[in-house]
Amino acid sequence: MSENPATPETHVAQPEAPEADGMEAGAQAPAATATGPQPPTAQEAARLGATAASAAVPRRGEPMFPDGTGPAADPAGSHHERRIRSFQPRRSRVSPSQADALRRLWPKWGRDIDGLSRIDLDAFFEGRPVVLEIGFGMGEATAQMAAADPDTGILGCDVHTPGQGNLLGLAERNGLSNIRVANGDAIILLREMLAPASLAGLRVFFPDPWPKKRHHKRRLIQPEFVALASTRLAPGALVHCATDWEPYAEQMLEVLSAEPTLENLHPSYAPRPDFRPLTKFEGQGLDKGHVVHDLIFRRRG
Repeated sequence: MSENPATPETHVAQPEAPEADGMEAGAQAPAATATGPQPPTAQEAARLGATAASAAVPRRGEPMFPDGTGPAADPAGSHHERRIRSFQPRRSRVSPSQADALRRLWPKWGRDIDGLSRIDLDAFFEGRPVVLEIGFGMGEATAQMAAADPDTGILGCDVHTPGQGNLLGLAERNGLSNIRVANGDAIILLREMLAPASLAGLRVFFPDPWPKKRHHKRRLIQPEFVALASTRLAPGALVHCATDWEPYAEQMLEVLSAEPTLENLHPSYAPRPDFRPLTKFEGQGLDKGHVVHDLIFRRRG
């Protein structure tokens, strides 16, 4: 991603109306008979339903949530510095179910990272200890971890709108009241919106490895980031990272080991703990012969 962050052009997938049998696109339907209007056929009803669904969603390039009921495209862009970022918004379609989940659940379970006010984690998570997860993809693994540990809150930070909607939908369908979603830059979240020593843990699973040498500066796990994140961790909080990119794993180990406020719980890399689910992405990497490395460090007291 360039230093000037691009605004994601995420839009909702619109179902195409089916063509009626024996009619070409643009053809006129036969007029009603003299006996009065007839009930619509099943094909006509499907056409009407598709048209109504299409009218309810924005067109490409239009803001999805112009009334502020969902995640903003670039919540901190107008009042925070423009800098090299470790992420880039992915342009992809938001399904109608994901858009519905965002519209209904975002006001209660979502938060834009605007950098303007501090989040009261105790109130937001109803008194639970909170783990910050940076980059949760489509949210399946996050939902599994939340279900396995309902007494711990998970604040998932990501910029992928379909994933945000998918995770909120999973939380609702599975009765997971310990999931919240933050939209935007994790560095601004840590620096401006979270209090010191407020987190019970930090998880960074399979971040973008930025494999080209000229892009290494965009990697998330850098000394400055780790130093900042450590200030937001309570004593005893765990930092858990995982990657299937060997050079990035080596950098993670070097950077985390050099942070004086953290201690490695293993001599080097850690075995994959049972509480971290095997993700689809990880499985694909293993099928290609990639080696996955976990790293688990603890915040010193």
